[in-house]
Amino acid sequence: METEKTAAGKSGHDHSAQRKEKPLPAFGGWTLEGEKLEVGSLLGKRLILFFFNPEIRGSKVVAEAVRSIAAQRGEHNFEILGIATGSDPETSRQFAKEHGIEYPVLDDSAARIARRMGLRFPIAMLGVDAEGYVTFGIAQFTTDGPQAQQAIESQLRMALRLPTEEEPLAASRRPLAPTFEAPVLDGDAPFKLADTRGTPVVLVFFLHTCPHCHEFLKYMKPQLEAMPDAQRPVLVGVEITGKTYAVREAMKAEGLDYFPVLFDEDGSIREAYNHFAGVPDTLLIDKEGRIAARVGGWRTEVDGPLVRMRLAKLAGAPVPMLLRPSGYSGSETCGVCHESQHETWQITQHASAYDTLVKHGADNDAECVSCHVVGLGKPGGFDLTEKPPELEDVGCESCHGRGGPHLSPTFVTAGNYENACVQCHDKKHSLGFEYAAFVPQISHVANAAILALPEAEREKILAERGGVRKNLLPTTAAYVGSDACTSCHGAEHETWAGNPHAKAVATLTAKGEAANPECLACHTTAFGKQGGFPEDGAVGDHPDLARVGCESCHGPGGNHVAEGATRLGTIVSLGDKCDSCVILQICGSCHDDANDPGFNFEVQDKIDRVRHGTIEAGTGKPLEGKSAQQIPPAPLHEDLARAFARADADEPTPWTAN
Repeated sequence: METEKTAAGKSGHDHSAQRKEKPLPAFGGWTLEGEKLEVGSLLGKRLILFFFNPEIRGSKVVAEAVRSIAAQRGEHNFEILGIATGSDPETSRQFAKEHGIEYPVLDDSAARIARRMGLRFPIAMLGVDAEGYVTFGIAQFTTDGPQAQQAIESQLRMALRLPTEEEPLAASRRPLAPTFEAPVLDGDAPFKLADTRGTPVVLVFFLHTCPHCHEFLKYMKPQLEAMPDAQRPVLVGVEITGKTYAVREAMKAEGLDYFPVLFDEDGSIREAYNHFAGVPDTLLIDKEGRIAARVGGWRTEVDGPLVRMRLAKLAGAPVPMLLRPSGYSGSETCGVCHESQHETWQITQHASAYDTLVKHGADNDAECVSCHVVGLGKPGGFDLTEKPPELEDVGCESCHGRGGPHLSPTFVTAGNYENACVQCHDKKHSLGFEYAAFVPQISHVANAAILALPEAEREKILAERGGVRKNLLPTTAAYVGSDACTSCHGAEHETWAGNPHAKAVATLTAKGEAANPECLACHTTAFGKQGGFPEDGAVGDHPDLARVGCESCHGPGGNHVAEGATRLGTIVSLGDKCDSCVILQICGSCHDDANDPGFNFEVQDKIDRVRHGTIEAGTGKPLEGKSAQQIPPAPLHEDLARAFARADADEPTPWTAN
C-alpha cells in the first residue's frame, strides 16, 4: 500500500492504542511567502490548524487569540498552521501582517483544503496530536463583546493544556468569592451576592440553549429539594447571552424556572470569576463567602455523585461516600472529605503527570500512560479510548488503592508505600530512584509545611522540584576516560567518536570559550570530579577528557574496568532504559532550555542519532547481529493506512468540526 502522501504517517510515533479520532488526511500547498509546505512535515508535535477568511470580521478576534499563545509553541511543543480560505493571497498577506502572524499560512484561495476537510464554517480551529489524529474542533466562535478574545484564548489554552496567568481565584486556598450585583430575570430588585452571607451558594454560568447546562440544572433541582431548608444552598445562574425573552421561554419549556436567573450585562461578573471557557461552569461558595470548589462542564454519571458529596459538605450535612463500587473514583472524589491531603497532592508533580505526556505526544502510548494515570487496564480504570479526565495523573488511588482504605484496606501496610512506588519508579524509568529521598516530595505532611510558607519561598521550592535532577549517575567511583572503554566496546567507541559529543570542546575553541569553566562543565567529561577534567585544567593537557565522553552518560568507570571487577552493575547501562524518562534526565543537565531549547521534545530523534549499543543491556551478551539503529519501526496503524489510501485517491474525509 502506498503511504508516502499521508500526513499522519510522517509522525513516526508508535501507535499502541486503537483510536476513535479520525486521522488527518494529507494536504499541502504554497504559503503566503511562496514556499511549498506539506502538513505532514509539521507532525511529530501537536498542531493547531487555524482556518480563516480574512474578509470576515470575526477572523480578527480569533487571530489575536491565536497570536496570544503563538509565542509558547517551542516551550510547549506545538505548531500552528494558518490556512487562509476564500480570499485572494494579497488580502491574506495584509491580514497576516496586521495581526503579527509569524507562523506559516497556506494560501487556500479556492477553499480546496477547507472543502476536503468538510468544513462548513469560515473560521475554524482543529487540534491534531503528535501522531496525526484530529483531537478537537472549534468552529463556532463568539467574536462579539469585550471578553471575546479572552474567551477564545481560554478555550485554546484548555485544549492545549497551557498554563494561565496566576489569577486571584487560584492564588490561595478557598479564596473569597468576588461580590457583585446583577439584575434578575422578571425580578424587581437586583441580586446581591453579599446578601447571601451565612448561606451557601451554588453559582453557575450557563447558556439557555446548552443541553449540558439543562442536564446540570435538571439534576440539581431534586438534590436541592431533598435538603432541609436550613441547610439548602441557594442556586443562582448567570446566563451569558443576556437574551431575556429567549431565556424566559427556554427555562419554562424545560421546567427549569425554579431558580433566579441573573444577567451579566457588561461582562464584569464573568471577568471577576475568570469565566471565559465552556458552560456550565459551576462554583460552590460556602457560608463565609469563600469558593470551596469549581466544576467545569457536566457529565451526570461522573459529576453527579461528586456534586452530591460537595453539596452535603457545603451545607454542613453528613457527606455520603459515593465511591464507584467496581471502579476507580478519581482524586476529586477523595478530596471532598480528605481536603488537606488533596491540596498537598496538587503541588506535587504527580498532579500534572498526564499533562507531561500530552505535551510530549506520548498520551497514546500504553507503556507511558500506564504510570501517568489511575488504573490503566484494570476494571473501571483509565481507558485509552475514552480517556476519562477524572482518572488522569498519578492520583490518590495510584498509591492508596482503588477507593483507598474504604475499598482496598490491605493495599498499604504500616504506611510503607515503597511497593506501590516501584511499580512505576523502576530501573527502566527512574534512574537513581531512592524511596527515602523521594517520599518527602509527595508526603502530605511535608507538603502541608510547604503550603504554609510565604508565597515566594513556597514557589522557589516548587520550582526547584520541577527542574532536572542532578547527579543521577553514581558518584563513588573514579572517572577513567573514554579510551579505557575501547578494549571491550570498540564498536560503540567508534560510533561515538564520529558524533558531535566527541568534538564538544572543538566547538568551544571555535567560539573562543575553551577556557570558560561554565562552558567546560558541559563540554568535558566529569568536570571537577574525581578522575575527571580538572577545574583548572587546560584542554591540550587532557585530550581524552576534553570531550563529552562515555562516562558523561554511563557514569564513572573506575569500578567497572578494575581488574577482577564484576562488570554488570558497575556501570549505568542505558539500552534498557526509557529514553524520555531516564536518558532525558541525564542529557537534560546540559541540554536545558538555556543551552538547547526544545531538546526535551526532540530527545527521541537526537538519541537515535547517537545510539550505538551492540550489547544487550543488563546481560553482557551481543545483540543478535543488529544494532539498535537497525531495528525496524513499528507497523503503521490501520486507521492511518486507510487515511493514506484516501489521500492518494484524493477523496474527501467524512468528518466535520463542530
